[in-house]
Amino acid sequence: MKLHCLGTAGYHPSETRQTSCYFLPESGIVLDAGAGLFRLPSLIETDHLDILLSHSHLDHICGLTFLLSVVFQRPVSEVRVWGEPEKLAAIQSHLFSEAIFPVELDVQWKPVVAGHAFPLAGDSMVLPFALEHPGGSVGYRIDWPDRSMAYVTDTTADPTAEYVPVVRGVDLLLHECNFRASQDEWAIKTGHSSTDRVGRTAAAIAARQTWLVHLNPLETSDDPVGIADAESNCPGIGVAEDLQVIDF
Repeated sequence: MKLHCLGTAGYHPSETRQTSCYFLPESGIVLDAGAGLFRLPSLIETDHLDILLSHSHLDHICGLTFLLSVVFQRPVSEVRVWGEPEKLAAIQSHLFSEAIFPVELDVQWKPVVAGHAFPLAGDSMVLPFALEHPGGSVGYRIDWPDRSMAYVTDTTADPTAEYVPVVRGVDLLLHECNFRASQDEWAIKTGHSSTDRVGRTAAAIAARQTWLVHLNPLETSDDPVGIADAESNCPGIGVAEDLQVIDF
């Protein structure tokens, strides 16, 4: 199974990173619809797309307005957009309002409820779970017959958090890390994660692979999070990059 990192930044794009979007071509599953979604067309392998939204902050949904271009370049028979009901309602009434983007999308809007799993095409089972974040967010665990992954973004990492046992032992963990360890106060204030916190939380989850995502777009160095602060607790943890392909 391959996961394509189409956008690994939080908040806004940078010269090297688009905002949150990840794609599993074999299953047609898109994780969040940030600015990186424009990269989708050439990678599509299925006749359908299932877009799983963590929440409705703009850096995670702006790419929904790109879908017209995506399906023009690579037509599919069906697009489903999954998210919490109040988030989907906000997107439909605000992002796609007459004043902002007055074009109706040919998609199905599908509600999710934290704690209630649902199947998707391709033998995948999706479990949404609640995350602490201003305005609310959900993460996703996805299970196939022979592998599993979890997507945890826009929350403050904590090894005692309720989501930890839900995702423990997955083959692939994508976990947000917007701030360095020295910026932990800002992480807590904004409902995001810092490097040391993520390292300790990732150690408790014990995934086979862990990659850090939702990175601060103002951090432009080769080490945008101070990865050593996570490696001390979770050796082998990595920082995801745009256009990276992760095998798991």
